[in-house]
Amino acid sequence: MPSTRQPRNLSDSPARSRPGRRVIAVVASLALSLTNFRLELLKGMVRAGHRVVAFAPDHDARVERKLAEIGVEFIRIPMARTSLNPFEDLATFWALRRHFRQMGPDLVLAYTMKPIIYAGIAARTLAIKERSFLVTGLGHVFSEPTTAFVKSAMIRRLCIGLYRIAFRGAQFVFAYNEADAADLRRYRMLGDNTRLTMISGSGVDLQHFASSKPPTGGLVFLMIARLLRDKGVSEFAEAARLVRRQYPEAKFQLLGHFDSNPTAISRVEIDRWVGEGLIDYLGSTDDVRPYLAACTVFVLPSYYREGIPRSILEAMATGRPIITTSLPGCRETVEPGENGFLVEPRDHVSLAQAMATLAGQPDLGERMGRRSRELAEAKFDVHTINRVLLGHLQLI
Repeated sequence: MPSTRQPRNLSDSPARSRPGRRVIAVVASLALSLTNFRLELLKGMVRAGHRVVAFAPDHDARVERKLAEIGVEFIRIPMARTSLNPFEDLATFWALRRHFRQMGPDLVLAYTMKPIIYAGIAARTLAIKERSFLVTGLGHVFSEPTTAFVKSAMIRRLCIGLYRIAFRGAQFVFAYNEADAADLRRYRMLGDNTRLTMISGSGVDLQHFASSKPPTGGLVFLMIARLLRDKGVSEFAEAARLVRRQYPEAKFQLLGHFDSNPTAISRVEIDRWVGEGLIDYLGSTDDVRPYLAACTVFVLPSYYREGIPRSILEAMATGRPIITTSLPGCRETVEPGENGFLVEPRDHVSLAQAMATLAGQPDLGERMGRRSRELAEAKFDVHTINRVLLGHLQLI
């Protein structure tokens, strides 16, 4: 029978006494995520006196330099993020196992699917007792029912089996939203002794992403995302087509990098939308703050299985109204009618209607933006989230 245990909330964390110096392995699938999403968490570990070693598959000199500046070691490992090649995945497993055996970590902390699975299994084979995982979103494999598609159903079953092996005996599994927590229970991925705990995403640095007043130079809808089909990029472009008929002066900006994911949007498609005058493609950047400050509304029509999208949290901290979908992860960021609107996934008409509502009521957008900032301060402060997370892990 599936477990009936309820996930614990961060506020349930008991007081911990500070332990001695420990060795911590943090495993990621993308180097940039270590500084974009985990920098404050890593700083907290180092400040508490621990040795921290970060693992990721790609070489990024700026990331490695920033990690070195805060006292975090970096090791590059082989990992094909989107490949289903079992030989490449075995290379990831063996590399992690070799490094873990050499460094002897007291704690392994991994996030996203492949790091969780292969770091989790590698740590188990070495009898590393302290293993915890951040489920930052279960991904497109769990996005929607796939039983009608044999290949997708087989991949999902395989992932569930691997998750079960990786999670077995773990101390904590942290979930970002209730839907992911429900699936972890539904598919019986967790053992009886593993604590399932809710956290409000990776959080956002409220000082780094300071609140600002929206610009007065015109209506600017901004979408920031990896250029994936299931992030809703096509819906954004088609909604722009509809809204422009009523508000031709409105601008629709897209910021994000191309990806190797199977659902990636091609440059040809982007160029076609730009050529039609539907969107302005801004490329990619290491600092989204100027673009957030220059927009009036933030849009993420994702139907990807999100944890809690960091891009939305950054827009909320900046003080912008949010238009996103009613799906898990996204819906946790919006109080409908208060700081934004929830729209139906894959529905560019619903998206356009929400955009047009804000286009026709500038005062409503400003009020919603202020509420976004209030919610960011109340629920998503990165320092509050990390402080309690480190408490659960007994690192402070």
